Amino acid sequence: MEENRNEELSREGAETETTETAKQETAEPEQAEAAGVESEAGQPETEAPGEADGEEAAADGEEPKKKGFFGKKKKDKRDTQIEELTDRVQRQMAEFDNFRKRTEKEKAAMFEVGAKSVIEKLLPTVDNFERGLASVSEEQKADPFIEGMEKVYRQLMTTLEGIGVKPIEAVGQPFDPNFHNAVMHVEDEEAGENIVVEEFQKGYLYRDSVVRHSMVKVAN
Repeated sequence: MEENRNEELSREGAETETTETAKQETAEPEQAEAAGVESEAGQPETEAPGEADGEEAAADGEEPKKKGFFGKKKKDKRDTQIEELTDRVQRQMAEFDNFRKRTEKEKAAMFEVGAKSVIEKLLPTVDNFERGLASVSEEQKADPFIEGMEKVYRQLMTTLEGIGVKPIEAVGQPFDPNFHNAVMHVEDEEAGENIVVEEFQKGYLYRDSVVRHSMVKVAN
């Protein structure tokens, strides 16, 4: 009985040792596998040669700036759009500035043409005042009506002078076709050559522009 019992115990011990050995053999490959994974995870990833040549490492979380074939930095799409928009705005501002200057010039020219037209229509009234006052005798100048007409005439001429209207000098001046309109020619030894000796109708300027030429008589 005792011999049978000893045999059973020895069999159980052998089976236990066999089981533990199998467990150890199974565990060793798993540990080796885990160690390999850890070693791979611990090693830093190497950069591909193409990536190292084409890109620069970004600093402080910025996006990497790409380089071209010869090492020059490529422009970002946003930078290109900003440059295009900036150029477009500058062109539009230049065009608007040219348009503003052209409009102001045209407006000034239109104003001058309109002012000259109004002044030209007022000049016959000035002529009538001058003819009427020139025909008044010395005795009639003391008349209150004549005095009143003289005041109106002086006020009219002051207003015209204030807006830039002034008479053209004619008598005693050399004849100038830009300002004078010769309607008569006389020979006068006392007068110089090509000199205006008489003015039939007074001419006027508006801001150095002729509104009406002087109608004159020229000697020699």
